[in-house]
Amino acid sequence: MSVELRPVGSSQLLTPIRVLVPGTGARFRCGGLSVALQTARLLSQLRPTEVVTYRQREANHPFLNDLLKQEAPPGAPLWLVSWGFHVPQLLRRLRGRPVVYQAHSSGYGFDLPPGIPVLAVSRNTLGYWGDRAPRNPLFLLPNALEPQWLERGQRDEQVRRRRPIDVLVQQRKSSDYVIYRLVPALRARGLRVEVQNGWVEDLVDLFNSASVYLYDSAEHWSAAGVSEGFGLPPLEAMACGCVVFSSFNHALADFLSPGSSAHQIGQGCLANDVDRITSAVAAPELWRPGHKDLESLLKDFSEDCLLERWQQTLQNLEELLAWGLLGLDRAAALSATSPLSLRWQRRWRSGRRRVANRLSSWLSNS
Repeated sequence: MSVELRPVGSSQLLTPIRVLVPGTGARFRCGGLSVALQTARLLSQLRPTEVVTYRQREANHPFLNDLLKQEAPPGAPLWLVSWGFHVPQLLRRLRGRPVVYQAHSSGYGFDLPPGIPVLAVSRNTLGYWGDRAPRNPLFLLPNALEPQWLERGQRDEQVRRRRPIDVLVQQRKSSDYVIYRLVPALRARGLRVEVQNGWVEDLVDLFNSASVYLYDSAEHWSAAGVSEGFGLPPLEAMACGCVVFSSFNHALADFLSPGSSAHQIGQGCLANDVDRITSAVAAPELWRPGHKDLESLLKDFSEDCLLERWQQTLQNLEELLAWGLLGLDRAAALSATSPLSLRWQRRWRSGRRRVANRLSSWLSNS
């Protein structure tokens, strides 16, 4: 298919946008689904947008198989894929149609075809694809806090009441160190520790009830073999005025600074953690980030800010569409040199240097 370049300002609008998810029921409930649905809701303010399922048929959403049978490629919609392990298969099924990859976690091991844009939700993921697919169009669009966290989070410096929960831990993704060593040690110190497991109707209310929040996901993601895609819980905890003790793996390092916005968990020894967390419970105002710094940080991750970034990104994607990219005509796309080719180049250059060094040595000794 040949695509003629359009002048800037008259590029084809990407409409509608289709956000792909396996399903929206309890079976698929996770952070990735929440972000995908939030993305669809935000994009609907900029372009006609719909959620499309591909594993489970649902009455409220169209099904991928049906749409592909009804519509010959390329079609007008922009398809947005994001579900880690499913991405290679989805890209094959959508070949010849405008498609982008919203990249959450990194480390799944697949490569992307030339021309497929990457919308990274963190700098960690951006760096991963900047190394693995340096010629694919790359964008940075962080996840956003839902408005309820900014509107209802009790982070006012003047509110210094003793909260009913001294230390809050969410069991999912937490480490054995936190659950089986740190929590018992904190309780032995007399602190009120709640380990939340299961569905909570009002998470904002729960976070508002805690003085300190613990998040230690490094072991979880190491065992899973992929990265922390973004790490919203610590940001949500800060929006509610909690002192955050966290690991700093992967995307968490985007917005958590040790000793400033958050504090390292597992720093040296158990006794050190217990002492620091106990001190933070006693005087949380001394351990939280400054009010102005926190508000500035939270503003950067607000939906209003992200909406502006989406608007700019969609304009850039429409210009790429004019070049025949986004999965339409990859002949125009630049391909990165393959790792195998790079290894052969290094071996060839190394061999040439060894020959040159031996020749120079022989000539100097002759």
